[in-house]
Amino acid sequence: MSTDSKNYKATLDKIEAIWHKDFSSLPFEYTFLDEAVQKQYETEIVLSQIINAFTLMAILISCLGLFGLAAFSAEQRNKEIGIRKVLGASVISLTTLLSKDFLKLVAISFLIATPISLWAMNRWLQAFAYKVNLSWWMFALAGLLAGCLALFTVSFQAIKAALMNPVRSLKTE
Repeated sequence: MSTDSKNYKATLDKIEAIWHKDFSSLPFEYTFLDEAVQKQYETEIVLSQIINAFTLMAILISCLGLFGLAAFSAEQRNKEIGIRKVLGASVISLTTLLSKDFLKLVAISFLIATPISLWAMNRWLQAFAYKVNLSWWMFALAGLLAGCLALFTVSFQAIKAALMNPVRSLKTE
């Protein structure tokens, strides 16, 4: 018997006729392989959507916290920034001064999170028949993105503090 994928209904009817001829007491039930594979991965798809939503919320909350911490730090160092500016510090040097402490914290958190995530990803991938090999560049890209996001978040407050009039910060007590 030849099969034609374009006319699968006729092929199924032929298979059902042969089935009833040979196994008349058993009902004819069939499933397509792509549907079976899709059912296997439905939980993974839902889990992926949940993880993506919580990841987005965690990034948003951490950026808000970092933004608030940068604003607090800039306010605490208001007089120092004013003195440095009077003595000739540039906006870039002041931004670097305020941002480097936060970037150090991001680097430390990256160094702590990398081995933990590598272990967790390898453990999770063991459940699949076909696996993706984890490379160093995947983690480096994640660290670079985290650093850029932190730098962007902190730089807004740092530039705002660096552009402020130094007379105003030095005049108030």
